[in-house]
Amino acid sequence: MKIEILGSGCPKCLKLESMVKDIVAKHGIKAEIGHVYDIQKIMDYGVMMTPALVVDGKVRIVGRLPSESEVLNLLR
Repeated sequence: MKIEILGSGCPKCLKLESMVKDIVAKHGIKAEIGHVYDIQKIMDYGVMMTPALVVDGKVRIVGRLPSESEVLNLLR
């Protein structure tokens, strides 16, 4: 599974990245996690608000911090 956090490095973007890493580690989910900071690459996903969460190339959450349970459900 490939997970990407889209965002410029704002506090919410960094919080989402931290949350995803914690959930993956806590639940033993095998995933490659990356953070896309480049605005053009973020726009290539069609995302205009960050943070955003992309799972296996599909944008799943945009413009908000999800709950941990919501992220876990997306990763299962």
